[in-house]
Amino acid sequence: MNLRKFVIQALKFIGFLAVGILLLWLSFRNVDFKSLSKDLKEANYYWLIPALIFSLFAFLLRARRWQLLIHPLDSNPSFWHTFHAMMIGYLANMALPRIGEITRCVVLGKKEKIAVDKLVGTVIVERTIDFLSVLVFLIIIVFTSSAIINEFLKESIFIPFKEKVLSVTNLSWIFWTGLVLCGIIALYLMIRYRKNLRKIRLFSKIFDITRGVIGGLKTITNLKRKWEFIFLTFLIWISYALMTWVVVFCLESTSGVSFWDSLIVLVVGGLGMAVPVQAGFGAFHYAVSRVLVVIHGVSLEDGLTYALISHESQIVFEIIIGIISIYAMYGRNYKKEPPTP
Repeated sequence: MNLRKFVIQALKFIGFLAVGILLLWLSFRNVDFKSLSKDLKEANYYWLIPALIFSLFAFLLRARRWQLLIHPLDSNPSFWHTFHAMMIGYLANMALPRIGEITRCVVLGKKEKIAVDKLVGTVIVERTIDFLSVLVFLIIIVFTSSAIINEFLKESIFIPFKEKVLSVTNLSWIFWTGLVLCGIIALYLMIRYRKNLRKIRLFSKIFDITRGVIGGLKTITNLKRKWEFIFLTFLIWISYALMTWVVVFCLESTSGVSFWDSLIVLVVGGLGMAVPVQAGFGAFHYAVSRVLVVIHGVSLEDGLTYALISHESQIVFEIIIGIISIYAMYGRNYKKEPPTP
């Protein structure tokens, strides 16, 4: 890696880390740390065992689902290679948000001789389905929850999202019209003169990557085992829901949270994890602790204790599996090379 790329990556890391630290400060600024420390000491950590089992089950299901998306590319990667590449990607996300999505494609692509750009397309499909799943959960919660929870969602999610969109779109319509027209013209010229542009190495690479990503996106329409894919998606979210729920029994103050209310925690926590900071640090703690205060009336300290136990146990678990996956992929050979005659 040259100096320029290193500096850019370092600045990205520092920037995202700064956002995470700011969110952690916002989460803990009004907290009684003596009470928080007491909660952590008195927690029943045995409930983390089933939580991590459900988490591992979800990882295995996700690996199988990714396999199904890759099959239409005329590739049949090993399940364990797929699993380990995915876990290495999760580990990479702790350095830079979303870099893990590319990392897992590179790892699996090199191991299984699959075009990385096509794998990127399958990951985009997978993440889109995850987003739609969260959206479905959110819609169900809005229509079935109490006014208090809906008010929390409105104040904490919908209004900030609306303000963010308005802040982006509140520029002159002339600017946006000009930007769209420039994009259309640029796209037309690239298509019209693609043969000539292909002679330029940069444009040739862009065209190849775009074609590969589009090929990966098309895998969702060419699935041979559509019902298995749907069933796996359902099981993944059931696993996440159970993983979220069983952790409430670590604390006496949250042990009365119902399975249904834990779905709200899952959705809000998922939205927190989507914030572009390393592994959701700060954002997850802030979102989950506040929603627990609203839906179950616990203290802020108890809400943060739950968030800490849930998030940090998962992070440690992912680090352990990620390190094991690195060893499995690079520390030893899965297939011994045949002896040279």
